[in-house]
Amino acid sequence: MPELQLMFARQRRWMFSLLSIYVLGWGFTSYQSIFLGLVLGTSLSLFNLWLMVRKMDKFGDAVSQGKKVRSLGSFSRFATAALAVMIAMRYPEHFSLITMVIGLMTSYIVIIIDFFYFTALKIHKK
Repeated sequence: MPELQLMFARQRRWMFSLLSIYVLGWGFTSYQSIFLGLVLGTSLSLFNLWLMVRKMDKFGDAVSQGKKVRSLGSFSRFATAALAVMIAMRYPEHFSLITMVIGLMTSYIVIIIDFFYFTALKIHKK
């Protein structure tokens, strides 16, 4: 599944770019709790993306070998989201809960943008 690894590398670059913008926003603006919530949510979103890619690799290997597959790891991704909510609720003076939730959704937004961008790029090359 080299295509999956290439997609993950592209998406990881997008996520790190967004994280660097959020860190700059945290450092240079007065909206520190908003940007820190985005940093927390996006960091854990990147972790969830990595978990999902790792599970999909294992899933592909198991299917090609004819083995049975247990799960794609939804519980671990939900647990990560619950951890983020617990951190944001424990320290509301540092983290904005709303922007933390937006940050958790960042990987899905990046996946959608990456899909449309490279689909349009493939169509344009033909």
